[in-house]
Amino acid sequence: MTEKLLSASAATADRNPDRPPPARLAYDAHTWKEIAHLLANLPMALLGFVYVVTVLPTSAFLTVTVIGFPLLAAGLLGARQLGRLERARARKLLGVRVDEPSRLPVRSAGGLFPRLWMALKDPVAWRTVLYDFIRLPWGILTFTLTLTSLFVLWPVLPFIARGLANVDRAMVRGLLSPSDELERRIAELESDRGVVVDTAAADLRRIERDLHDGAQARLVNLAMGLGLAKEKLLEDPDYAAAMVEEAHGEVKLALQELRDLARGIHPAVLTDRGLDAALSAVASRCTVPVKVTVDLEYRPAEAIEGIAYFTVSELLQNVSKHSGAKAASVDVWRTEERLLIQVADDGRGGAHLDGGTGMRGLAERLDAVDGLFVIDSPSGGPTVITAELPWRDRQR
Repeated sequence: MTEKLLSASAATADRNPDRPPPARLAYDAHTWKEIAHLLANLPMALLGFVYVVTVLPTSAFLTVTVIGFPLLAAGLLGARQLGRLERARARKLLGVRVDEPSRLPVRSAGGLFPRLWMALKDPVAWRTVLYDFIRLPWGILTFTLTLTSLFVLWPVLPFIARGLANVDRAMVRGLLSPSDELERRIAELESDRGVVVDTAAADLRRIERDLHDGAQARLVNLAMGLGLAKEKLLEDPDYAAAMVEEAHGEVKLALQELRDLARGIHPAVLTDRGLDAALSAVASRCTVPVKVTVDLEYRPAEAIEGIAYFTVSELLQNVSKHSGAKAASVDVWRTEERLLIQVADDGRGGAHLDGGTGMRGLAERLDAVDGLFVIDSPSGGPTVITAELPWRDRQR
């Protein structure tokens, strides 16, 4: 969320971040980069044009055979790589900030043929083909005009270079940038999927570690203790009774650890009674008095409810450990199709995403489900953290 806010703020401060300074008679770094780009247009245009008019038509002609469609798909994948090269050149020499389109999925349900069809209808590749096809006459024109101007029209070359480079900028943005908001959204979801997978793997490792170091170790000691008690039962009943008593205590501790672990996975009170009761239970364990207010007419989907619970739980742990607060509050409510969570405290403040992995992990988890995470925590306090999740109705 913070990254989104920072990028929005940067866009507000500079509405055209890839626009170079105005052209002038002097030759500055921007001008020389534009001249280099224009002179490189001809070899790059030749490369792209030759690729398009040889590889793709040949592959298309061979579609009457078994190998035709795979070759055409491979040719389109190659066109994608040419587009990637052109975007890198535009970023380096023209300062054009163009996002990379989302990659084609490596795996697809149904096997080879769905992947093949996805490559054949890839709009990114076909727009790159169009870009490479129309670039040859433009590459010849820009190369010739720029090279001639270096010897004939030297004083006004910066203005000529700027005009020609602006056409190139428009071409790159129009044909080589992600097609629409959907492309960008796909790329975000692919990134978020990686975060979810990493988080799930980390949670599994934590559960395995807790079981191994906690309840499992206690149960092993318990089994050994009961074995010794069995051996001592006849020859030293009092000692055996003491060992059984000790084992009874170990059983209670193991059960408590298993309950705590189960609560960490998904607390029973959340399943049975919902967010109000579950968050009140979390608040009762906080070292700071917490007022909990949950204003929900209906319960959200189980996944959203679980994320909300663990978000508040971790935030209240931070309040207990780091805030130095005397009081805190938790408010949960629904606004249209969003679930809002606000956790506030009157502590010392200074909380931010870079302060540790906890806050950043929360932000990444919420972002992975199209949520938001905002921290308002000036030095000296108070701290107000707002989390927003998409509302999804509970399956009945």
